[in-house]
Amino acid sequence: MKSQHFLLMIFIFLGYWMARIYEPFLQNIVIASLLAISTSKLNKYTLRWLKNELIVSIFLTISLGIMFFVPLVYFLTNIATYVNSIDKSYIVDTFKYLTDIVNDIPDTVGFLKPALKEFLDEINISNSISKIFGFTASLGKSSVGFVRDMILILILYLFANIYGKRIIVYFKGIIPLNDLELDELFNKVSNVMGVVFYSILITAVLEGFLFGIVITYIGFDGFLFGVLYGFASLIPIIGGIIMWLPVTIYEVLNGNYVDALIVSLYSIIVISIIADTFIKPFIIKYLSERILKIKNAINELLIFFAIVAGLSTFGFWGMIIGPAVTALFISILKLNKKLQELE
Repeated sequence: MKSQHFLLMIFIFLGYWMARIYEPFLQNIVIASLLAISTSKLNKYTLRWLKNELIVSIFLTISLGIMFFVPLVYFLTNIATYVNSIDKSYIVDTFKYLTDIVNDIPDTVGFLKPALKEFLDEINISNSISKIFGFTASLGKSSVGFVRDMILILILYLFANIYGKRIIVYFKGIIPLNDLELDELFNKVSNVMGVVFYSILITAVLEGFLFGIVITYIGFDGFLFGVLYGFASLIPIIGGIIMWLPVTIYEVLNGNYVDALIVSLYSIIVISIIADTFIKPFIIKYLSERILKIKNAINELLIFFAIVAGLSTFGFWGMIIGPAVTALFISILKLNKKLQELE
């Protein structure tokens, strides 16, 4: 038996057991690697100023950690306080108020009454109150898992930044493609991931900040609701509605019709139309092409569907995995076509 065949058999055998051993961490490893690829241009840009790869890697890791942990900790602390301060009698009175509204529906729209009454009859107030107050406990359990994964991702992200160049050089030596083809493949994936990462970040910060302004004006915690809106904005199409519609309904139920109108119109016109449609693309284009020197090589509509598919399959981190896999797949198809044309 040739030594190469023997080594290949050993490699396959050990590769199988490596996959079995590290299976619980594979998704975190992939996410950390993709985040490192997404910020590779920023890594190079920061290296010009700090002149030290280790310091740059630590700086980027701490920055990423702050970006995720500070909003999460603030959200969990305040949401627990809000839930525990809810008056049960207020929930009962609100439900009674809604029931009275349905019973007083005029005959001109009487066709709505049966469906609404059936909907309200199916609501069990006691169970609903128990679910609301049990929400904090379930949220805490889910958050513990997210925080655990986030810590592991940050550690892996740090190592990916420190040893990323050496890993790339190693794979260049074993992959049967020349350096130019590998660089082209890596750059295309890096460009797409960079655009996705920065668009996600800009969307969350910009729209969360704008919503925080109007929510502060009507008397709510602007930072808390801004953070919530920022995370909600990551959900394509319906993201913002998840935040401003419940606030509008709450204000209507409390008789604050002017505040409800202000929140709804501001969210639709200022955030959804002006900020999301006009300002955000301009900022992303400027940041990508002028500062980070990134030019998007894949259609934006395709990236959008990749994010939606990733979210539906992998949850929160799917917005990173979906576009990366799609970009890599398309890049390999293009590279294969190019190689066939050269033959």
